[in-house]
Amino acid sequence: MTLRIGLTGGMGSGKSTVATIFATLGIPVYQADDAAKRLMNEDAQLKELLVKNFGGSVYTNGLLNRSYLAAAVFSNKDKLTLLNSIVHPATISDGEKWMQQQVTPYAIKEAAIIFESGSQQYLDYIIGVYAPVTLRVHRSMKRDNLSREEVAARMDRQMDDAIKMKLCDTVIINDEQQALLPQVIKVHEHLLAMAAGCKQKDMVS
Repeated sequence: MTLRIGLTGGMGSGKSTVATIFATLGIPVYQADDAAKRLMNEDAQLKELLVKNFGGSVYTNGLLNRSYLAAAVFSNKDKLTLLNSIVHPATISDGEKWMQQQVTPYAIKEAAIIFESGSQQYLDYIIGVYAPVTLRVHRSMKRDNLSREEVAARMDRQMDDAIKMKLCDTVIINDEQQALLPQVIKVHEHLLAMAAGCKQKDMVS
């Protein structure tokens, strides 16, 4: 059995960088954000629900009009909650199917909103990626070409990072002061040992 591992962190924490290191170590990574975008373009039932709730303009020539949808939910908390209630169950289900196909000792689901979406109940262990808020703001502005105010508004809609990190089983510090690779390798070795222990238990039982 493959252990199901969650990898999470706030906007600009650098969780994608950490996920890339795990992938380099031969661990498969499911990226929930990419999966959600794919499903919103490919899943007929999901498309139907989005059109029903956000109007026909949500698709242009059959493809998701991301800027239209972003504008519709950006400053409307109720609409954002509605969008999440439509997209999250489909992404969780897709992630579960993907997990079941993996054969490595463990596999990772990378998602910003593991706790907010309730998907922690489907995972065996959760890794948090932490970075100081000033660094997260700087990274997000640079990466997404956003203003400081836009980044702050998006961060305000996310779970408080301190609370999120307390809910994780372990935390990797990505503050550009501590080397990432040794931290990831330490967690990797721990998870391999965990997986080996679980396998041994299954064989005994």
